[in-house]
Amino acid sequence: MKRKEFIKITALSGSYLAATGTSGAVSHSASSRSDLTAALLQQFLTSHVQLKSDTVDRIIIGNPDTVVNKIGTCWMSDWETCRKAVDSGVNVLITHEPTFYTHRDLDEVPEFLQKWPDYTKEQYMSQIQKKKKWINDNGLVIIRNHDTLDALQDKGIPFALGQFLGFRNSDIIASRTYYNVYKFKKQTASSFATALAGKLREIGQPGVAFYGDPSREVASVGVGTGWICDPMDFADLNPDVFIAIDDVVRTHIQTVFAADTGHPLIVINHGVSEEMGMRSLNQIIKQKYPDIETIHFNQGCTYDWITG
Repeated sequence: MKRKEFIKITALSGSYLAATGTSGAVSHSASSRSDLTAALLQQFLTSHVQLKSDTVDRIIIGNPDTVVNKIGTCWMSDWETCRKAVDSGVNVLITHEPTFYTHRDLDEVPEFLQKWPDYTKEQYMSQIQKKKKWINDNGLVIIRNHDTLDALQDKGIPFALGQFLGFRNSDIIASRTYYNVYKFKKQTASSFATALAGKLREIGQPGVAFYGDPSREVASVGVGTGWICDPMDFADLNPDVFIAIDDVVRTHIQTVFAADTGHPLIVINHGVSEEMGMRSLNQIIKQKYPDIETIHFNQGCTYDWITG
């Protein structure tokens, strides 16, 4: 891979660190439908990078000894997607984002809810219990693969989004873990944003939010990794255009700065930015376990686009 500026991604190695914080070698010979368990699948998924001991990549809910019959992948394990998985015969669902409304899922729920009014806590706890019971009653195992896919070189979240937008790895002119800057033919920022919106329409987002000077000529774009895409974090990589997600930018901070300086900023939906990464993971799983059916639940933009 050609790069003008490349900081070695130290997180990428052949070792893995399981969710318990212990590390060791795992043999990943081809597994058949009869011997692959959810625990072994989870170990394979985290074998691609070295994770910190507090990683969220783990089995979130379900029996680790469950024999894998059919695998599903998705960006967000909302209840509708869980139902689709069960209806499709999937008994192990791999998700990128949380299942229980907070980053660390069930480990964080009590503390996460402490600051909210009692009514809110009761509402969330009731829903969490209902969802837990439904998942367990249906024998579904949910595995989280977040930290691994964010840091995975070549096939991880930022790379997959860049490839979907039409860029090649050889177009990368600056990079570090979680961020890539791609070069392209010089054009106005508005022209680039229009082309980007047309491409993202394929995954459910028919338009993008644009801030800055639309007439400014640009020839490079900075792409982050989902939540890790704040323009303030990778401004030193000097992209002409920033792409960030709606969960990160603040209208009184990054967007106003873009408006005042003219430096173009494009805001897209979180799910849109990471959908292609989950499709990439789906292909990795299929290549490793070709005899086990693996399907992907397309999600993309997480809200309905309604116009007047």
